[in-house]
Formats: sequence, structure tokens, C-alpha cells
Amino acid sequence: MFVFALAVVFKLVSIQFIQGDEYRALAEKRTLEDFDIPANRGNVYSADGSLLATSIPKYDIRIDAIQAKEATFEKHIGALADSLHAYKGKPVSYYKNVIRKARKNKNRYFLLARNISYSDYIRMRNFPLLNLGAIKGGLIVEQTTRREHPMGGIAERTIGYERQDEDGNFTRPGIDGAFGVKYLQGKNGKRLKQKIGNGQWKPIADFDQIEPQDGYDVYTTIDVNIQDIAHHSLLKQLEIYQADHGCVVVMDVKTGEIKAISNLGRNKNGNYYERLNYAVGESHEPGSTFKVMAMMAALEDRVIDTSTVVDTKKGRKSFYGRVITDSGNGYGEISAARALEVSSNIGMATIIDEHYSKQPEKFLNRLSSWGLDKPLGVAIIGEGKPDIPKPGASNWSRNALPSMAYGYNLRMTPLQTLAFYNAIANDGELIKPRFLKSVKSFDKNIEVFKKEVLVEKICSNRTLNEMRDILKNVVIRGTGARMYSETFSMAGKTGTARTDYANTEEWNKNRKYISSFAGYFPADNPKYSCIVVIHKPSTKVGIYGSDVAGPVFKRIAQKIYTDTPIIDEVETLNFKSKLVNRDFESYYENARKYKELMPSVVGMPAMDALALLENLQIDVRVKLNGNGVVKKQSVEKHQKLQTNQTIVLEAS
Repeated sequence: MFVFALAVVFKLVSIQFIQGDEYRALAEKRTLEDFDIPANRGNVYSADGSLLATSIPKYDIRIDAIQAKEATFEKHIGALADSLHAYKGKPVSYYKNVIRKARKNKNRYFLLARNISYSDYIRMRNFPLLNLGAIKGGLIVEQTTRREHPMGGIAERTIGYERQDEDGNFTRPGIDGAFGVKYLQGKNGKRLKQKIGNGQWKPIADFDQIEPQDGYDVYTTIDVNIQDIAHHSLLKQLEIYQADHGCVVVMDVKTGEIKAISNLGRNKNGNYYERLNYAVGESHEPGSTFKVMAMMAALEDRVIDTSTVVDTKKGRKSFYGRVITDSGNGYGEISAARALEVSSNIGMATIIDEHYSKQPEKFLNRLSSWGLDKPLGVAIIGEGKPDIPKPGASNWSRNALPSMAYGYNLRMTPLQTLAFYNAIANDGELIKPRFLKSVKSFDKNIEVFKKEVLVEKICSNRTLNEMRDILKNVVIRGTGARMYSETFSMAGKTGTARTDYANTEEWNKNRKYISSFAGYFPADNPKYSCIVVIHKPSTKVGIYGSDVAGPVFKRIAQKIYTDTPIIDEVETLNFKSKLVNRDFESYYENARKYKELMPSVVGMPAMDALALLENLQIDVRVKLNGNGVVKKQSVEKHQKLQTNQTIVLEAS
């Protein structure tokens, strides 16, 4: 027993003095820990400074019920209950009872309010007892941040978000996701917390040991007016045609800035919302919008010209055992330009097959020189990959070229298609679509994004001008003729592609299509390019690109120019007009001639008469009724004017 007692004493001395620091550090490590305080993500703005996404701080207010001394607790418990009653509405007695019960049960983490705003947080921390802080009053404040989109569902998928699942994996779609790590997320702070049992941790002070640093603000290229137009134009058409999903992109021709992008998909209840970023991420067969690329390749390679005659037969032609059809009974012998205007599948397949079947690499190399076989490399995560088959690939056959000529057997995203059409509008310069203008910290630019050229010139001016004429004629007299307007010019190409190739009885009864229109406006001096793609419209309502997608394009184009302010720079104010000079000389002569005599102002516009008489220092009153031409003056012509005399003009 004596030896055992000595061993116990020795162990106690060893723990206390020899290993004491080690054990004390271990105990502190197990009860105190630094927790990350997430930084506020930077805001996302539109091109004009409208707020698209912002971080809203939310607060949980708790109390360590045993932290305050007994006298302090009793002194303030009544007033705290009164304040909670005024704030939350429950009886004063209720709050007294639950807080006293929490103190009796030694609850050091009792919840008073959850997920409240900053203004409510400021209000609550000034309540009695809580206003004494963490040490004297037991106040515990925990802040979280919630991402909100002030514009609601409009462009929500493109604006994006960053989310982390239970396994620590991140999902980062859209602008918010693409630029979150580099610009938006900021640097987390640190806050020391103490373990109080049951897996709970409470802050040991009401301040952070290291304050978080907010992220930078991102300014996008999105124009909120154009975005609103595009969103609602697409939504209206999706509802009319009961389509599965669709997208719209509007792009500035000269800069490549994306001014609007809308992606709407239908849920099981039939409502449309920003489900996926179809414009950036969904590769599909483009259908007839790809005929423009095929025609341009043939024109640029000089294997045809616009007047080359092509025989489209009577609407049916066999290529290597496979029959290709046109609508109706075909078009017979027509020019290559007309074949594109009426969107003849046979015409385009014949052109490409006759001139490239023995050397398909020539055609494919032309497409590759335009970058059509590669992603655009846009900043948003998840860009779909184009698929253009080559000899030796599993999807290559003798029918590959004829099929590609009218937009089948290959895949592209809507944004990739739009970039090419934009190059046609932009004098042949292919530029990368751009979603960002700048990154800022308050008013200081951290980074400014400029136009990025992918291909300086996609083709010769001759080919470019020929293609522009054809695309203009598509709207005037081709498949897009229903879109034609005498007061507003547009150019582009319709597209209708079959999808879901299940050759079954059920599929044949309810075929699915992709309807599209790609182009630019105005036709002669393009400002914007645009693509509309609508998937699986109801065949009972309509399927063709001119009917389904075309009206969306037209509505967007016309509304942009009627509802959206356009700012143009004035090159010079130094101009001469004979009419203006003559009117000024007449006005000046009257002003010099009549100093004391009343001039005649009958027949003059009221505003001109008013200016003339006031320059003579005459008090004038105008009775205006109608378009504002003076019909009568109260003092007759050539009468001498009196001092302080008032002249009355009647205008109608």
C-alpha cells in the first residue's frame, strides 16, 4: 500500500509539473477551436450597375443563460422579456419562463432568434442584458450569408451560384461559379469558439479574431432591359408551343459582349424556370442553321458561286442508299443562293457531296479553320463540346458529308453557332463571346476584360457580301419571310432539326424537333446578333423555325430598338443648313428692326414668337390651344410699345 501510494504521488507530480503543459495544451485544443467565418461574396452587377446577385448577411441570436451573474440576470430578465415580446409577439411571461428554465438547466446555447436581418440583429443586441455583450450578458451572435438575386428568376442560371454538398463537393454554374474562386469569394475570417458539450460550440467573444475580407465585385455585360425582353419573349413562345425547353442569346456584334441570355426549361408542373444553361452547355444537331457554314465553305473554296445551278429534283433524292427530302414537291433546278434561301436539304447536300466527297478533308479543314470543331473557351464552366466527325470516326460514313451539309451528323452549342453568325455581321472577325466587363473593389478596377479575337477574318469580303445578301433575302423572300418587316431589317437563317431518332410507331406518331433561328439586326449595319433555339415544341401547334423561333427573334429585335435607349456619339456639331440660316436671318432682321414698334408674329410658331418678343423685353402671355401657331396678337402690328406693356398671344 505504501509503494502504491508513492506511485500515485509520483504520477500526480509528473502530470502536474513534468507533463502539465502538454496536457493543458491538449485540453485547450479539445475545448477551444478556431472556426472559419465566411467572407461576403462580391456582388454581381449588370453593365449599367444594376444588382444581379448579392450576399445578404443573416444572424442567429443565442444567449449563454448562465454567463451573467445572478444579480445582473435578475435585474435585466424582465426588461429583456418585454423587448422580446415587442419584437416577436409572444407574452412577456413566456420569455421569462423559457429563459429562467434555460438558466436552471445550464443551457449555454439558448436560441432567441434565427435567420434575422442585419437591422433586426442591431435591434436585438441592444436589448437589456444582451447589450452587456458576451462576457457580462451571455450574448452569442452567429452570422451566415445567403446569396440572393434581386431580378428573381431572370438569367438566374447564367448569374449562377456556388454550393457545397455534405461531402464537401462544390457545384459552380454560371458567372458566380466561374469567377467565385478567383474574384468573388474573398478571404474567410477566424472566430474562437469553446466546446460546451453535446457537440455544441459557442463563441467566447462577440467579435472575430480575424475579420473576413469581402470578395471583389464583378460587372457583367448583361443589359437588364435586353435581358428582360429576351426572357419574356422566350417564355411566351415556350408556353404557346408547349415546348420542353429553349434558350436565347443576344450578343453585341462589335465587342462580343453577351447582352442577354435566357435558358428556360419546364418542370413536371408545366412551369418554366432557369433549369440548365442550355445555350452554353447543350450540344445538339443544329439543323438548317448549319447550312450557312456549308455554303460559305463552298463559296470560299470557289467550287461554286451564288448563281451555280443545282437540281433539287422533285423533293426526293437518294444519297448512297439514303433518301433526303425537301418540303412539298421540291424546287427543281435553282441557284445555290436560292437553295439556301428556301433551305433545300437536297440542294445543300448535292453541293457538298459533288465537290467534297473525294476530298472530305478539304471541307473539314475549312470548318476547322473557323474553329467550329473546338469549344469557344468561354469563362462559364460546362461549355459543351462540338462534334464534327472525321474519316475513321465511328460516326463517319459516305453519308456523313451530305448529312452535315444540312446540319445533321454533327453537334454544336447555340453559343458556338451564334459566334459564327456574329462573325458574318462583324466583317468576318470571329470574337469570343464575353460575359464580363470588369472586376472592381469599390470604384477601383482590379481587372478589365477586352475583346478577344479568335479568327481575324473567316473569309474573303466577296464571300462575306454574298452571304450577307443571302441571309437578308432569307427574311425577305425565303423561309423567314413571315418575319419580314418593311420598317425594320433583319438577316438570318431558320432551322428545323429532327431529334430522338427512335424509328418506332410511337415516335412516328409524336415526332420531336428542334426549332431555331440565328441572325443579326439591323441587316445593313448590324448592332446585335441573336440566336433562338426551342426544343420539342408540340407538333400540334407548330415545328418550323420560322414559326416557332422566328417570332421570338423578331420580337426581341424590334423591342430592343423601340424600348431600349440607344446612345450614339455625335461626330461633329459643325454643320450648315441653308434653311436654318435663312430662318435665322429673318428672325435676326425682325429683332433689329422692331425696338419700339410691335412686330407681327401671326403665323409664327408660338415658341419662336415668344423668344422674339422677350428679346425685345416685352412681357408676353400665350394662350395655347392646338399645335401652337400664333393666330392673334393683342397689340396690332406697327403700334408703339408702352413701358411694362403685356402682350397676349393666342395660338391654336
